[in-house]
Amino acid sequence: MSAEATPLDRVALRRFLSAIPKVELHVHIEGAIQPATLLRLAARRGVDLPSDTEEGLRSWFRFRDFSEFLEAYLVCCRCLRDPEDFQLLVNDFVAEQARQNIRYTEAHFTISTHTANGANSGEITEAIRESIQEGEKSYGSRLRLIPDIVRNVGVERADETIEWALDNRADTVIALGISGKEDHPTEPFREHFLAARSAGLHRVAHAGEQAGPESIREALEICSPERLGHGVRATEDNELMTTLAADRIPLEVCPSSNIQLGIFDSMNQHPFGEIYRAGLEVSLNSDDPTFFATTLTDEYETSLVNFGLDIDELCGVALAAVAQSFLPADEKARFERRFSQEYNVLAEQLLDRTLGLEESIGAVGAERTR
Repeated sequence: MSAEATPLDRVALRRFLSAIPKVELHVHIEGAIQPATLLRLAARRGVDLPSDTEEGLRSWFRFRDFSEFLEAYLVCCRCLRDPEDFQLLVNDFVAEQARQNIRYTEAHFTISTHTANGANSGEITEAIRESIQEGEKSYGSRLRLIPDIVRNVGVERADETIEWALDNRADTVIALGISGKEDHPTEPFREHFLAARSAGLHRVAHAGEQAGPESIREALEICSPERLGHGVRATEDNELMTTLAADRIPLEVCPSSNIQLGIFDSMNQHPFGEIYRAGLEVSLNSDDPTFFATTLTDEYETSLVNFGLDIDELCGVALAAVAQSFLPADEKARFERRFSQEYNVLAEQLLDRTLGLEESIGAVGAERTR
């Protein structure tokens, strides 16, 4: 933690980080399923899990690499089949986001995995739409989805994904994404991202996590993404870092996920601080919070403890997530004003200090040019 933040009481700091309004841009709904909910769904669908207790599941969610994580992820997805399963998943997700005062989320959702498991696409759509609307009404937390093409499962499922994305962009889908194993090529999905761009649908791409700078360059060339999921291995290429900074392409950074999957050995080795100090646009995110035993609030605390940010800088990062979202410009402006006001009030109440957010707010409010 920086010298400025060190004197702050950790209990008060945690209360502040929990209370401030937030936006999250990189979280997978399936990876946020609560252990109790997973056990309930597994019993309902007859799926054998490695444990029949919540603690046992948490022990299972300890991975040596991405392949182990993917195996567990796919097992969990088999527990989701009927409309009521997806309603429960989304209801729990929105409730947890609201508990952390996350007021807007753009969340990844792999529709093609579920239809391949036998779920009905139309029924899923209606169930999710209903739960999103009810969640916003009940909790005041908004959710929009980013259906993901998966690199390692082929073009046919990608066709299904882009079709579903375009059909539901009016009220459910905010962007098209791509995820999966980065050692599989992105080129086969060029036309899918061209279709999304032509239709005015936003684009994001997982890259620079399992693979290095070459993965990022490929994603930039083929997908024309407006944000990069992870992107942390850009630090291995100075020229690429310069390009990302100049083009103002935000990185959705998920520190705990990177450590749990062995991308970096420890938080001391994680490059978030380097990326931030280099002037790249960044947000902090939880990725798969249940699998990685984290929350967005935890990631905020991690940035103070491990990466040298002070409270003002962290609040600037939190506000930047608003600017990097795909909300309309007028809604971004309202969120930014409201968030900054609440940050100042909460800092005075809980931390007995005044924040210097004016400069950050001005930077956040500036529209990015493409």
